[in-house]
Amino acid sequence: MEFFTFILLTFLVVCAISVCLCKKLLTSIVIFMSYSVIMSMIWIILESPDLAITEAAVGAGVTSVLFFVTLKKIHAMNDRKEEEDEPTQR
Repeated sequence: MEFFTFILLTFLVVCAISVCLCKKLLTSIVIFMSYSVIMSMIWIILESPDLAITEAAVGAGVTSVLFFVTLKKIHAMNDRKEEEDEPTQR
Protein backbone atom coordinates (compact mmCIF):
# COMPACT_ATOMS: atom_id res chain seq x y z
CA MET A 1 0.00 0.00 0.00
CA GLU A 2 2.89 2.36 0.70
CA PHE A 3 4.20 1.83 -2.83
CA PHE A 4 0.80 2.73 -4.33
CA THR A 5 0.68 5.86 -2.17
CA PHE A 6 4.17 6.81 -3.32
CA ILE A 7 3.13 6.39 -6.97
CA LEU A 8 0.04 8.55 -6.43
CA LEU A 9 2.09 11.27 -4.74
CA THR A 10 4.60 11.18 -7.60
CA PHE A 11 1.80 11.54 -10.16
CA LEU A 12 0.36 14.38 -8.09
CA VAL A 13 3.63 16.31 -8.21
CA VAL A 14 4.05 15.60 -11.92
CA CYS A 15 0.52 16.88 -12.62
CA ALA A 16 1.11 20.03 -10.57
CA ILE A 17 4.34 20.84 -12.40
CA SER A 18 2.98 20.01 -15.84
CA VAL A 19 -0.07 22.26 -15.37
CA CYS A 20 2.29 25.15 -14.70
CA LEU A 21 4.52 24.40 -17.69
CA CYS A 22 1.85 23.58 -20.25
CA LYS A 23 1.20 26.26 -22.87
CA LYS A 24 -2.19 25.07 -24.14
CA LEU A 25 -5.13 25.96 -21.93
CA LEU A 26 -7.22 22.94 -22.87
CA THR A 27 -4.39 20.57 -21.99
CA SER A 28 -3.90 22.35 -18.68
CA ILE A 29 -7.55 21.83 -17.79
CA VAL A 30 -7.37 18.10 -18.54
CA ILE A 31 -4.22 17.77 -16.42
CA PHE A 32 -5.95 19.70 -13.64
CA MET A 33 -8.84 17.21 -13.81
CA SER A 34 -6.41 14.33 -13.42
CA TYR A 35 -4.80 16.15 -10.49
CA SER A 36 -8.19 16.29 -8.77
CA VAL A 37 -8.88 12.60 -9.43
CA ILE A 38 -5.48 11.61 -8.00
CA MET A 39 -6.07 13.83 -4.98
CA SER A 40 -9.44 12.14 -4.50
CA MET A 41 -7.72 8.74 -4.45
CA ILE A 42 -5.25 10.01 -1.86
CA TRP A 43 -8.15 11.17 0.34
CA ILE A 44 -9.61 7.65 0.09
CA ILE A 45 -6.29 6.14 1.18
CA LEU A 46 -6.24 8.57 4.11
CA GLU A 47 -9.69 7.20 5.05
CA SER A 48 -11.58 10.39 4.48
CA PRO A 49 -14.36 9.52 2.05
CA ASP A 50 -16.27 12.77 2.53
CA LEU A 51 -13.30 14.80 1.30
CA ALA A 52 -12.72 12.33 -1.53
CA ILE A 53 -16.26 12.75 -2.81
CA THR A 54 -16.04 16.53 -2.48
CA GLU A 55 -12.71 16.64 -4.32
CA ALA A 56 -14.05 14.47 -7.12
CA ALA A 57 -17.26 16.46 -7.47
CA VAL A 58 -15.85 19.95 -7.14
CA GLY A 59 -12.29 19.54 -8.40
CA ALA A 60 -12.77 17.21 -11.33
CA GLY A 61 -16.41 18.00 -11.99
CA VAL A 62 -17.71 21.49 -11.43
CA THR A 63 -14.44 23.41 -11.69
CA SER A 64 -13.45 21.69 -14.91
CA VAL A 65 -16.84 22.37 -16.47
CA LEU A 66 -16.51 26.03 -15.50
CA PHE A 67 -13.04 26.16 -17.08
CA PHE A 68 -14.38 24.60 -20.31
CA VAL A 69 -17.27 27.10 -20.42
CA THR A 70 -14.84 29.96 -19.85
CA LEU A 71 -12.61 28.80 -22.70
CA LYS A 72 -15.64 28.59 -24.94
CA LYS A 73 -16.82 32.09 -23.91
CA ILE A 74 -13.46 33.70 -24.62
CA HIS A 75 -13.27 31.75 -27.90
CA ALA A 76 -9.94 30.20 -26.96
CA MET A 77 -10.93 26.81 -28.35
CA ASN A 78 -12.54 28.09 -31.57
CA ASP A 79 -9.91 30.67 -32.55
CA ARG A 80 -7.07 28.19 -32.70
CA LYS A 81 -9.07 25.77 -34.82
CA GLU A 82 -10.02 28.53 -37.27
CA GLU A 83 -6.39 29.65 -37.51
CA GLU A 84 -5.31 26.09 -38.30
CA ASP A 85 -8.05 25.67 -40.94
CA GLU A 86 -7.18 28.85 -42.85
CA PRO A 87 -4.69 28.30 -45.66
CA THR A 88 -1.70 30.60 -45.72
CA GLN A 89 -1.68 33.10 -48.55
CA ARG A 90 1.51 34.18 -50.29
